[in-house]
Amino acid sequence: MDNMSSENHLRWHSASVNKYERELLNGHKGGVIWFTGLSGAGKSTLANALARSLHDRGVRTYVLDGDNVRLGLNRDLGFSQQDRTENIRRIAEVSRLFADAGFIVINAFISPYQSDRTMARQILSEHPYIEIYVCCSLAECERRDPKGLYAKARSGQIPHFTGISAPYEEPQDAEMTIMTEVETVPEAVGRIATELKARQII
Repeated sequence: MDNMSSENHLRWHSASVNKYERELLNGHKGGVIWFTGLSGAGKSTLANALARSLHDRGVRTYVLDGDNVRLGLNRDLGFSQQDRTENIRRIAEVSRLFADAGFIVINAFISPYQSDRTMARQILSEHPYIEIYVCCSLAECERRDPKGLYAKARSGQIPHFTGISAPYEEPQDAEMTIMTEVETVPEAVGRIATELKARQII
């Protein structure tokens, strides 16, 4: 093993501009909103609607979406449980950097395992963090099937598909739950904005 690659030779360098100065410039805190739920539950729809609403209010945001991240940063990962865990770990670390820069990071990831969501929460423990369970029945997600993935999973074309051949562990400690079968997007976005204000993030 190359000793130069050991973490013993690494040292964190503090920036000349700190998080609090960036937040003061932005006029709001940095933080992370993490949407979790089945494919088709409405995570990406909510994430982008929230980003638009906050942006229009002058809030700096960035959306990290499951497919987009896997097309770039995590293109080397598959869908085994080990790869899913590494996927979430990397996303949490990137989110930490964005939050430190003063952005409100809006994440839309199935993130099916409670242990992985707990890991993400721990990585992001220094920043405001709101986990939102986007709750929708499997039957309704299959009915929507916006990408045709459930049909492929049912036919065996997609292995390790959450909700069909891989588990989804419902959150036990989410700060919010949004029932997308009964709650409209504007209603949900309004509720999240209210929560952000209550926490004095915006």
